[in-house]
Amino acid sequence: MRQRVVRVALTAALVAVVLLAVPLALAIRSSLYAAQRDTLERAGLAAAVRVSPDYVTGDPAELPPAPAGGRVGLYDPHQRLRAGSGPEKGDAPVRRAFGGEVTRGQPDGELVAAVPVARAEQVIGVVRASSPDDAVRDRVLAAWAALLGVTVIALAVAVVVARRQARALAAPLEDLSRHCRAVADGDLNARAAVGGIAEIDQVSHTHNAMLHHLSELLRRERDFTANASHQLRTPLTGLQLTLEAGLAQDDVGPALQEALAATHRLNHTVEELLRLARADGMTRAPSPDRPVARLLRETEERWHGLFARHGRRLELTGGQDTGDVRIPGGPVAEILGVLLDNARVHGRGTVRLTVRDLGDALAFDVTDEGRVSEDPAQLFERGRSAGGGSGIGLALARDLATRLGGRLSATRAAPATFTLLVPAGVHRDEEPGPTGTPR
Repeated sequence: MRQRVVRVALTAALVAVVLLAVPLALAIRSSLYAAQRDTLERAGLAAAVRVSPDYVTGDPAELPPAPAGGRVGLYDPHQRLRAGSGPEKGDAPVRRAFGGEVTRGQPDGELVAAVPVARAEQVIGVVRASSPDDAVRDRVLAAWAALLGVTVIALAVAVVVARRQARALAAPLEDLSRHCRAVADGDLNARAAVGGIAEIDQVSHTHNAMLHHLSELLRRERDFTANASHQLRTPLTGLQLTLEAGLAQDDVGPALQEALAATHRLNHTVEELLRLARADGMTRAPSPDRPVARLLRETEERWHGLFARHGRRLELTGGQDTGDVRIPGGPVAEILGVLLDNARVHGRGTVRLTVRDLGDALAFDVTDEGRVSEDPAQLFERGRSAGGGSGIGLALARDLATRLGGRLSATRAAPATFTLLVPAGVHRDEEPGPTGTPR
């Protein structure tokens, strides 16, 4: 690109110089020749006024000095040289001057100006002033050489300026090309720098904005995949255990009913994941509100059997005074599911889910008899793998609580307690997706 920019700039400069230099060279030539003819004509006029009519009778004629390198001569009506210097016989300009007008010519390599000498309305002679054509031609060539030198300097300056401009234009584009190659190699964090050229900077800004949106899109896709795998793992395990237990019994009706309920819950989880994934993007996905009493009942039905299979108890308390309060059921159920699953997998002993009415908010406390040994600030970092966890659930559960206008935090290390604060009576149009990561 740089060479193309230099070639274009040099071509434009060359065309401009040619269009300027050629007419200027012709004007210089014409001006120098015209100036020399004017000088000769003035010399001829100065000599003509000094010629006395008596020169015809033999008196000597006094002529002024000739121009530098030139000659001045006086010719009688017979076109013979009577004084000064010049050809012995008058040439064409001299003959025409006897007609009463100043004439100019260029015979035999000379510039000639012939001026008639008149007395009593009669031409009694002609003064001929001449100079070699070579002298003027040398001055013309010298002026053309100077003009050529100026032209070469102008073209050299144009090349220097073109190279600098080519670097200034090509550098941001080359940088953008390098970043595009880096993106093609998988580095989505590459960003094009601003080069100071408005049009190219606009391309860089558009490129960076495209990369930002692409990175966000890929991040949401990765998060959705991680969320789905995490949130579906426990329901699928429970469904598998239910079906295995049903196969070992003569009456499979209860097992099939429980499996059907688990399938409904699994379908609900998938729908919630998709809804929350859309809500994380550009689409708003409302979630229906649900009474707290119904939410607690559904939570107990879903998790009581899983804890019982591991010989552990699940206790729900404090929902009597808050049963009529409505909260976003889907997201809160997913957050509670994450906390209960963490307590089941990583905690020990009895797990208690307590609901507390704080006036303008509800507090959901999930407590087990285990202990949180990690820094609470690191529990909610996505990708954390300490303690055998996948580093997904708690991070997304916290994001979900934040989008609800609430807060999720680890409030006690021993016994391990996580508290979810949810504004009471909230009706929201935008909610995030479910989560699930062990502490």
